[in-house]
Amino acid sequence: MAIYALLDFDTLKKNDISIEEFIKTAKGLKAKILQYRDKNSSFEEKLKRIKKVRKLWKKTLIINDEIELLSFADGIHIGQEDLENLCKKYNLTKFEIIKNLKNGNLNPQFSTLNSQFIVGLSTHNKEEILEANKLPLDYIGLGAYRPTTTKNTNNILGKKVIDLIKYSYHPVAIIGGIKIYDKIPANFKVVGSDICKLMYSRLRKKEIFKKKLKNL
Repeated sequence: MAIYALLDFDTLKKNDISIEEFIKTAKGLKAKILQYRDKNSSFEEKLKRIKKVRKLWKKTLIINDEIELLSFADGIHIGQEDLENLCKKYNLTKFEIIKNLKNGNLNPQFSTLNSQFIVGLSTHNKEEILEANKLPLDYIGLGAYRPTTTKNTNNILGKKVIDLIKYSYHPVAIIGGIKIYDKIPANFKVVGSDICKLMYSRLRKKEIFKKKLKNL
């Protein structure tokens, strides 16, 4: 079960962790994928940061929601509500939206010619998984596994995810409150806050050690 690191900028800011520090830790944990999520910054700030992340992270990079930033990443992750909104905006079916995202065709200004992008979709129950099976996705996110402070999570699945995984034709990434050492029979575990907690703990230990040295 590979680690899929979630770089949530608001969480980094809250814990006073830099992008460089987070990515260094993600590399140390041998994460295979990194997702950049930033819900509150301006587009200009997001653009600047995704370029920095791209320089630091050479493996698979996923952008959360922002179609305009897709050409700076290897793919995009969207939620159920995002997909519905895109269908309304472009007057296309869900299948057509996913297909166009994969081809980078929804935003010609930022799309890269002849590129194939990864597309992931969040799911929360059996019905959404079965619907996702009909779409040309590369993976699904499934959760929430536990409550999390980074998003509103009314639907906590817990161990139910183990039974739900078998319904998916696509690779599954477990999302929501995942810890680094959780063992779940899925393709990926999406870890964000727990990486920050690990980093905070290490920094605290370093600070305590430095204080002890000063007192010697």
